[in-house]
Amino acid sequence: QVQLVESGGGLVQDGGSLRLSCVASGLTFRTYTMGWFRQAPGKEREFVARISAAGSSTYNADSVKGRFTISRDNAFKTVILQMNSLKREDTAVYYCAAGGIRYDGKLRIDYWGQGTQVTVSS
Repeated sequence: QVQLVESGGGLVQDGGSLRLSCVASGLTFRTYTMGWFRQAPGKEREFVARISAAGSSTYNADSVKGRFTISRDNAFKTVILQMNSLKREDTAVYYCAAGGIRYDGKLRIDYWGQGTQVTVSS
């Protein structure tokens, strides 16, 4: 059975850093595009970052460019989101996702993790 398990969330001050991890099992990890999404209270779930199956290509949402870095280690079936210069607006539940790229360039999500809470406070 496919599982995506996130960890590393918590409480951090404005300007601080946090590193999220997602460990996958039950799927051929190296063949999947991996992504991170987030959902803040009262808002829709939004795309944060994605990385190609081989790790050769990444793309970040405009809101996190220059601050967040996505990476992966296919040997350990793990995808990482390194978050720096965190802002209060980054407060959300962060979800790991596995899928592929649709014909229109958007992610097709096959599997979701259960999420990990990130709270940025002053």
